[in-house]
Parts: sequence; structure tokens; C-alpha cells
Amino acid sequence: MKAMIGVTSSMDINEEEYMVASENVNGIVQAGGVPIMLPNLVDEATITQIANSIDGLYATGGGDIDPTLFGEEPHPNLGIIIPSRDIFEVLLMKKMLEMGKPILAICRGCQILNIAVGGDMYQDIYAQIDRDLIQHNQKAPKGHGSHYVTVSEGSLLYQLTGVDTLKVNTMHHQANRKVINPFVVSGKANDGIIEAIESSSHGFVLGLQWHPEKMATTGDEASLKIFKGFVEACGV
Repeated sequence: MKAMIGVTSSMDINEEEYMVASENVNGIVQAGGVPIMLPNLVDEATITQIANSIDGLYATGGGDIDPTLFGEEPHPNLGIIIPSRDIFEVLLMKKMLEMGKPILAICRGCQILNIAVGGDMYQDIYAQIDRDLIQHNQKAPKGHGSHYVTVSEGSLLYQLTGVDTLKVNTMHHQANRKVINPFVVSGKANDGIIEAIESSSHGFVLGLQWHPEKMATTGDEASLKIFKGFVEACGV
């Protein structure tokens, strides 16, 4: 049987429609998994049932995250938030970690994963970091790798890709800040922005600040390896 992968969904500001980009579905299918799109349900019993029913969790990108989840007031540059999505994803990630099931978290997903385990984030990197930064919201096709990420040797990300430098795309203005044990930073941009985190005490829990699903559509080898490794880790 193929692994059943739960896929988180974006919502519009009025919470009337769910949205999942086709690249997210295609990345999982291409790697041999079956994507199951998840609604934002905040009942803990339901979340436990969902976690029991899926073999792995793929947390997609999307809008901004409620800063009150990590004890801050909203910054003026904070974008649209969907509180039900934040709550659902935090609770589901905690349950998946408790059960030892694989997680691949992309962009916003990488940030909400870090918050779920007690970390925090920048609400707006350009306003809250007092140093020169590279462009993190690229003016190029979404599948184009526009900057480099240095990968920690021996990390899960290194094992998956086999390289110490990745060229990645970038579409964000928020980023992880404090990363706490058992999570570690396994990839950084040359300006110091955290681009990858992973758990040192779980089999496969990886958060990436970029969008490998969009690069996989262009045939990017590293992106395809990441999806394949994730789905294999979810194998039944």
C-alpha cells in the first residue's frame, strides 16, 4: 500500500474556501505517496483521529502566523492570519511528534513547526533584523533557485540531498528565530536567515523555509530527493 500523507490547506481571509497548490499534491504523488487534504479542525479528539489515520504530515506554505502563539503583539508588517489554521496545525504537529510520525514542513509550515515545539520567529525579517539581508521574496519564476543555503554536514537534509550547498527559491518575509532542543538548525542562507530545521530525536521531521514543491516541477534533483525521502519514511 502507498503511504497516506496528510496535506494542510490554506484558507481565504473569510474562511470560506480551502486551497492547496497543485505542486504540493504533485510532489507527493510523484514520490509515490497518496495526498489527503486536511481541513482546519480544532477538536483535539478529531485531531488525534486524523493523526492515527495518516502515515505522515506535509505542512504547506501560506499566510502569516498569529504572533500571540509565541507571546508577541502583531507587528505592523504582519500579513493575513487564519487562527483556526494555526491552532489546527500546532495541535496536529504535536500529536504527530508524540506518535513519532514523519513531518515535512514547507515555508510557513517550517515556522509553525518551530512554534509548536516552543520556538519563535520574526514577524518581518526586514523590519526586525538590523543587518543587510538578501532578497527573500524573489522577483523570478517560482521554480527558479535564487539564493544559496549552506547545509550542515551529517544532517537529515544533507543525507537526503548529498550536498553541502543548495540553490533554493524564496517567497517569505517571516522566518524562524529561536530554535530549541531537540530541534537544530540544518541550513542557513548566507545572510544568516534560518532556512532549514530538523529534529535530532525523531526519525524524519524536517522544516524548509523554501518551496521544493515548486522546484520539483522544474526537475530539480535535490527537491525530488527530499520528497522521495519523506514519502519513503512514511512507508507502510
